[in-house]
Amino acid sequence: MLRITELKLPLDHSENQLKSAIIQRLDIDPGQLKSYNIFRRSYDARKRDSITLIYTLDVELENESAILMRFRDDPHITSTPDTRYRPVAQAPQNLATRPVVIGFGPCGLFAGLLLAEMGFRPIILERGKPVRERTKDTFGLWRRREFNPESNVQFGEGGAGTFSDGKLHTQIKDPHHHGRKVLTEFVKAGAPPEILYLSKPHIGTFRLVSMIEEMRGTIEALGGEIRFQSRVEDILIENGAVRGVALTNGETIDADHVVIAAGHSARDTFKMLYERGVYIEPKPFSIGFRIEHPQSLIDRCRFGKYAGHPLLGAADYKLVHHCKNGRSVYSFCMCPGGTVVAATSEPGHVVTNGMSQYSRNERNANSGIVVGITPDDYPGHPLAGIDLQRKLEKRAFELGGGTYDAPGQLVGDFLDGRPSTGFGSVQPSYTPGVHLGDLSKALPAYAIEAIREALPAFDKLIPGFAMQDAVLTGVETRTSSPIRIKRDEHYQSLNTRGLYPAGEGAGYAGGIMSAAIDGIKVAEAVALDIIGKGR
Repeated sequence: MLRITELKLPLDHSENQLKSAIIQRLDIDPGQLKSYNIFRRSYDARKRDSITLIYTLDVELENESAILMRFRDDPHITSTPDTRYRPVAQAPQNLATRPVVIGFGPCGLFAGLLLAEMGFRPIILERGKPVRERTKDTFGLWRRREFNPESNVQFGEGGAGTFSDGKLHTQIKDPHHHGRKVLTEFVKAGAPPEILYLSKPHIGTFRLVSMIEEMRGTIEALGGEIRFQSRVEDILIENGAVRGVALTNGETIDADHVVIAAGHSARDTFKMLYERGVYIEPKPFSIGFRIEHPQSLIDRCRFGKYAGHPLLGAADYKLVHHCKNGRSVYSFCMCPGGTVVAATSEPGHVVTNGMSQYSRNERNANSGIVVGITPDDYPGHPLAGIDLQRKLEKRAFELGGGTYDAPGQLVGDFLDGRPSTGFGSVQPSYTPGVHLGDLSKALPAYAIEAIREALPAFDKLIPGFAMQDAVLTGVETRTSSPIRIKRDEHYQSLNTRGLYPAGEGAGYAGGIMSAAIDGIKVAEAVALDIIGKGR
């Protein structure tokens, strides 16, 4: 097949218009076109009154080789690449020890799935509960202020991505098409097929729940084993090499290959690894607030008269501002038609995150508005960034009244430096609740200064962004891991053979897709090492 890229048509084109555009682009007779399918569809909304759809298409033709030769100098007409996934290894019959995967979020899920598909029968250890039980515990905090430190937005089957917008796009380079493997497995597990071609696919929380259960069943059918409520207390290391893991229930599991896919909130695990001498270094992350606007405002600003068009859905945005004080402020994890959720993993702390369902039809749009910080802002030992996160989250708990309510402030009041006393036209979506006051006490002064400068700048791009009644809710601290567990070219820890740091918690991913892709890469590295081809 041939691939055509950058084929543009009006938003409301017909199927016949698409077919005609292919024929015209290739300058062929209609009879030469056998079939076509959409590989990617995006849109260009820079001109709100003339929004266009942009296609990448795979077409089957008569005389493909001749046509390809005719367009050999055209970068937008090429051979369709082979994106099928091919396993890199097969487990030996006499497998001495089974690989262990710690964590069952997107990274651990795909590391476990790939190892199972290759016959290595992985043991997957998840400190939290199965996803449906975990959902009940999460609702316990949201609805009744009952918090479970081992089963919440951060811990449990599916990881933090389960309670998110379910975004499935990433900007990482993917020369081996691992992202296609991820999307294909999601569709097999029940995701809508459109995720295979939309430029910004998403799934939403409720669909993710049943998909994760389906994928768990696949891993188990292939010989993998998933153990819930199994928190790893220690990594057993001898002579610089992993020899197994110890669980909090006293059990030990022998293993020469251990994947750490624990997510960015497994602070006790990071502390244990640091104390065992595993090389860890601090890395930059970001801190800030969640902001909420009426979704209708964002739709009108982005799509004009096409707001509400079914092919466009709820509008999103991506913003960045470079401040006079040297800081950068940017929008993070924007959730169209979604809600702000309580996302702490420790008692006496408040953390916010954003979530959407597949429909994205809630009243508000929300996004993190966050400030980039570096280890220079939290000097000291490699875990100092975690200390800063805890300090800010504890302060947010106190500012919210000590009941898991989050501190909040109207944007107009925040910009004018006065406490808020009542909500306006925008009602916050965070539960258990939002306690209004003065958010200038919730973050370091440099962050407050930067956000106060950025909001009016964002208002010039999206009129109404700095509206008086828009709501800020604090705090957003889990944008990414504050540490990196460094690894070598074989994906193993720099100083601990057999330990494979992976995913967002280890500092190598940021979101569902990049974490899942990293899980695939690490699973391949583990498999090759086991069969003796890793080095």
